[in-house]
Amino acid sequence: MGLTPFTVAAPMPAPSVEQAWLQLVQARVDASLTELLELPDESRLDIRWTQALGHVREYVSRPTWRVRPALLLAGYCLARGSASVPAGLWRFAAGLELLHACMAIHDDTAEQSVLRRGGLTLHHQLAPGATGQHLSVVVGDHLFARAMETLLGSELPGATQASQYYLKLCRYSAVGRYVELQRGGACLSAGGVLQAWRLARLRMVREGLAPALVCGAMLAGADAELRLRLARVGCHVGLAYELREELLGLFGEARVGVRAPRCDFLRGRRTFPVVAAWSRALPEARRELETLWSLPTERRDEPALGRMRRLVEESGGRSATEHLVTRATHGAVRALAELPNPNGLRELVQALIGQLAQRIV
Repeated sequence: MGLTPFTVAAPMPAPSVEQAWLQLVQARVDASLTELLELPDESRLDIRWTQALGHVREYVSRPTWRVRPALLLAGYCLARGSASVPAGLWRFAAGLELLHACMAIHDDTAEQSVLRRGGLTLHHQLAPGATGQHLSVVVGDHLFARAMETLLGSELPGATQASQYYLKLCRYSAVGRYVELQRGGACLSAGGVLQAWRLARLRMVREGLAPALVCGAMLAGADAELRLRLARVGCHVGLAYELREELLGLFGEARVGVRAPRCDFLRGRRTFPVVAAWSRALPEARRELETLWSLPTERRDEPALGRMRRLVEESGGRSATEHLVTRATHGAVRALAELPNPNGLRELVQALIGQLAQRIV
C-alpha cells in the first residue's frame, strides 16, 4: 500500500502550513471524487441517468474547504506520529464527502432550498417541482450506496470499525433532523433551551467534523484513550461551528431581492439564539417573539426578520450564543493541549481549528 508523504515545514508561519494542507487535501480528495463518480458500469443503463450523474458530479465538485477530509487526515497522522498516509485514506476521505453530499441533498429537498455552495440545489437541476424533489431523494440514496462501497472498499485495516462508528453517529443526527423537521426546532418554552442545546449537538454530529477526526485516529490504530481525547476536541470544535452557523442563520446577510436560503426564521427553524433570547426576554418581548414565530411562512418578510433580529439581540440571545461559541473554542484548545505532538502535528490540528474559527466568525 503506497504512502503519500506530507512535509510540515516548521519555519513556515502556521497559517501557511494549514492552508497548504487544506489545498493539498482538497486537490487529492477532489481527484478521488472525480474517479469515484465516473462509474463506467452505469454509463449505458439509461441516458437520463447519465445526464443526472453529470449534475451530481457538478454538485459534489463545487468549491469547498473539504474540512472533514482535512480533519480525517490530521487525526490519522497525529495518531501515527507521521505525516505519511496510505493511498486508501484518500478514498476513505472521499467516501465521507459522498456521505455528506447524500445528507445535504436530502436536507435541501426536505427544506426546499434553492441554493447550495453558490449553485442551484440538485432537485432544482433535475426537474421542476415535486418531480425534482423525488428524483433528488433517489440520487441521495445512490450516493449513500456509493459512499458505503468506497468506505468499506478502501482496503484500510480499520475501515469497517471506523465506518461503523461514523454511521452510528449519522443515526443519531437523523433523530435530531427528524425532530427538527417535525417541530421546526426547539420550542419557545421553559424547557426550550435544553432542547435547543441537544438539537445543536445533534446537528453538530451531522456536520461530521468530530467524527472525521476520530475516524482518522481509528484508521491509524489509535488506542481508546487517544480516540476519546480527539473526540473531546472534535465535539468542542463541532459545537462552536454549529452555534456560529445558527447565528449566521439568523443574522447572516440576505442576497438583494432574494430570500436568504439559510435564513432560519424565514424557514421556520427555531434555533438556540432564538430560544435563548425567549428564555431571557421580558414578558412583552416574549409575546412578540411568539407572535413572530406564529406567522405563516408567506408573512415572514424582511421587516418581520428585522424585528426578530432586534428582539434576539436586545434579549441577549446573540450574546449568550457567542459566549458558548467562545467557551467551546477554548475547550477545544485545552483538549488539544492534552494530545501528543509528534512532528508538530498537534499544531497543525490547532491551526486547522483556527481556520474553522475564521470561517465561522
